[in-house]
Amino acid sequence: QVQLVESGGGLVQAGGSLRLSCAASRHTFNSYTMGWFRQAPGKEREFVATITWSDGNTLYADSVKDRFTLFRDKVTNTIYLEMNSLTPEDTAVYYCNLAVQGTDYWGQGTQVTVPS
Repeated sequence: QVQLVESGGGLVQAGGSLRLSCAASRHTFNSYTMGWFRQAPGKEREFVATITWSDGNTLYADSVKDRFTLFRDKVTNTIYLEMNSLTPEDTAVYYCNLAVQGTDYWGQGTQVTVPS
């Protein structure tokens, strides 16, 4: 069982930046992805970004492309989501995800608030 610990959420003014981090506990998975999803009040959880651990390839939702950057630290098993040019539409609980062989692991979520 892998555990995901998130940090970095908070309140930021529109146009500002935040960096989220997610550290995975030790595991023996070889082929997996890690990434972020988010859930705004009254809405379903949606995909934000993901990275393939082995080769670092990334994929972004259209809504965050060119504003968010996802990268990994293979030494510490940590991913980072650099979020720039934040808007009120980015307000949500952000969940870290690790997906391996059809199984999803989730973090506890971290709140990001961008007041309008």
